[in-house]
Amino acid sequence: MTRRPHRTHLPEERPESTAPLPPPELTEAECRRCGTYIAGLDGRYACGVCGWVNDHSEGHRRLPRADEDPDRPPKGRRRPKQLPWPAPWPPPGPAEGPPYPC
Repeated sequence: MTRRPHRTHLPEERPESTAPLPPPELTEAECRRCGTYIAGLDGRYACGVCGWVNDHSEGHRRLPRADEDPDRPPKGRRRPKQLPWPAPWPPPGPAEGPPYPC
């Protein structure tokens, strides 16, 4: 697999804006891999048939920053801590016979 070249990320000056972002535009195209007719938002596509995804930089507008996301959790709220191991399955319990009478 060939790695994509990465651009250096330079800090950009972004004026703080309180104006809401315009709603995304529904766009349509053919999958570049299998030719399936697909739809996406603002020129960003993912094919559900073959799994092809175009690069995010090919979109028609910039992606919103995290602080512009209306669904972002309030500041100070964190995700619950995940356990470092998977939960045991089946859950431990008393050893019993069959769950139904024979």
